[in-house]
Amino acid sequence: MVNQAQFAQVKSGKGFIAALDQSGGSTPSALRQYGVADDAYATDDEMHALIHQMRSRIVQAPAFNGDKVVGAILFEMTMDRQIDGKPAALALWNDQRVVPFLKVDKGLMDAHDGVQLMKPIDGLDTLLTRAVTAGIFGTKMRSVISMASQTGIDAVVAQQFDIAAQIIAHGLIPIIEPEVTITIADKAQAEQILLDALIRHLDALPTDQTVILKVTLPETAGHYAPLVNHPRVLRVVALSGGYPRAHANARLAQNHGIIASFSRALTQGLSAQQTDADFNAVIAATIAEIYAASVA
Repeated sequence: MVNQAQFAQVKSGKGFIAALDQSGGSTPSALRQYGVADDAYATDDEMHALIHQMRSRIVQAPAFNGDKVVGAILFEMTMDRQIDGKPAALALWNDQRVVPFLKVDKGLMDAHDGVQLMKPIDGLDTLLTRAVTAGIFGTKMRSVISMASQTGIDAVVAQQFDIAAQIIAHGLIPIIEPEVTITIADKAQAEQILLDALIRHLDALPTDQTVILKVTLPETAGHYAPLVNHPRVLRVVALSGGYPRAHANARLAQNHGIIASFSRALTQGLSAQQTDADFNAVIAATIAEIYAASVA
């Protein structure tokens, strides 16, 4: 059963969704950006403990609350850990009024036909059951598009919606993320193919089902407006995709109705070496900037 207060926050809340879901592959680079060198840990457990400390510090910052942060996407290990002595998802919602989401994909397959599909998600039903018990509202899963390939993009979107149906059956709201690589020469063409494919699948959804869409900031401002206004879409959010925060915010502000769901751009400028006062000041300024771009 979907939590109606959380549903209302995601649908109408002002602000953005924080992406705090760095996985094993992206964690070392996230820690380096945070000022933690590779030699600061010797095992995966130590690495994950350090990234959890970073995430906890962000979540506990005074500015990180439901006034400007609609939701937060967590890594599985974060869901299983505590923040301020409480289960992570409950700490987010009960203390901060931030809606908790869970990254559920297991990474990407090798590139084929201009795209990378998701690897099989073994044990997904078990994970989704655990997520519901933990107080998670929705999920996120990512694919990658690196060429304007009709067949490749169709395969990405079909896979996303197939798994979304499994997620919805557990009473969770899926975030569908078909990321378009920002450096490709035919990005605009890929985005048009993607928009058409998403609309086809959205039109086929039962009227009592909704999804969230997470897209790369488009080449043409307003390109994804049909998704923002689609009755089967709860919210459209945008990833920073490697754009520096200032550039990502500028693009985002040109796409009305879309809010941010940044990861690297959110943690840019944060450091393990900062005092709590300095850290809280930086994250407050960052949140204010991303919020302003999201509500523009």
